[in-house]
This record gives sequence, structure tokens and C-alpha cells, in this order.
Amino acid sequence: MANDRGQLEKMRIIAFNNPDLADDHQVGEAFTAMMNPESYTLDYKVTFNESQGQGTSGTQQRFFAKPPEEMQFEFLFDDTGIIDGNPRNEGVYQEVEDLKKMLIENDSESHEPRHFKLIWGQFIFKGRCTGININYKLFKPDGTPIRALCKVSFKGSIEESLRVTLENAHSPDLTHYRVTRKGETLPWLCYQVYGDPKYYLEVARINGITDFRTLHPGTELSFPPVAKT
Repeated sequence: MANDRGQLEKMRIIAFNNPDLADDHQVGEAFTAMMNPESYTLDYKVTFNESQGQGTSGTQQRFFAKPPEEMQFEFLFDDTGIIDGNPRNEGVYQEVEDLKKMLIENDSESHEPRHFKLIWGQFIFKGRCTGININYKLFKPDGTPIRALCKVSFKGSIEESLRVTLENAHSPDLTHYRVTRKGETLPWLCYQVYGDPKYYLEVARINGITDFRTLHPGTELSFPPVAKT
């Protein structure tokens, strides 16, 4: 990937020990790819709840959530000199190990795997590493690896304040659907959805419930926006 001046930009991975990805939480030096990936894959998904209402014969998909996007790509490490014309004859094992430690080992301060920002030109991806697969391909006579292909996967993450704004799963301005479970009451469900149990009579009316004290497990209920009740 080249910048506006036509200069080649290398992909960089910057590690942080805090999800806010602030500069003062950066850990160590950024990793810069020897060679940029030939391609990368971005996966976007939407998940649904498949519930069956009481007295119905089929299921209906209700929107549940949008999981974080996922990214996969491959890094090539090469010490033969064929690619960059600079044979170092030291092997790629240590470079690969440094990348592996950076991506999946626990941070000494947070005591958990780090958070990352991937930058390649105008492309920026924020997330955490979910896996790395290392394939050593060429070796010196003594067994030292001189070429390796690393398949890396990341799961995206966003700042907590932005996540709440985008998802807002408990917003009273959205219609919610619930499938009742044993022991649940309508006031309790209203409290979960609206943060206030006082709407239970209106919800009972909308769903045609005559006895809100007895909810049969497996009953699908709709909770409309508060402003419309």
C-alpha cells in the first residue's frame, strides 16, 4: 500500500496494555512488517435469536447482536536474501518468536493479552489477537529456519463509549423481544428492558396477556418503545 506520494508504507502493529489505546499505554516498539500482506480478509456477522412463540408452528429470527468484525492475514519472514537482496543468514526464528510474544503473551502490567492497533496507510484496525499459526518453510543445513509464514487473526474492538452508543441494547426507543423462562414475571422483564417495572400492564395488553402473574416458559413477548406505549 502506497501513500499519496507513491512511497511504500509498511504495515505496523502497535501494542497497548489498555483498551483505550492511548499513547501512554503503548508497550514497546511497534512491529513493522518485512513484507506487507498480499491480502487480508475482513469478516462481518450478524446474529439472531430463533424463537418460537407459544401456539405457533414455526420460528422467527429476531435480531440479537452484531459481533465484532474479524481480520485475518499472513506475514512472510524471509532470511534468504531473495526478497530484499540482503541475506542475513541468521534465521527467522527469533523474529517470529518476538511477534508471537507480542501478540499472545500476557502483558506484565495488565496480566492479560494486549490490545492492538494495526495501521497500513489509511487502514486502521483496532482489536486483539485471537490466534497465530506459524509455518516454517525453508531451513539451513543445521535446521535453522530461514523462511516462515505466519497466519494471524484479530477480533475487532471499539472504545466502550462508542460501543454503548452504537449497540445500546437496552434503549427504550427500540422494540425488544424476549422468550420467557421459568420463574420470570412481567414486571421483572419490564425492569430488564426499560429499567422500570411500571410498564407491565401496557406490555400485558399489547401481548394479549390476561394473567401477567403466570407466564408460561417459552412465550415470546414484545416490548415496544416506551414513547409508543
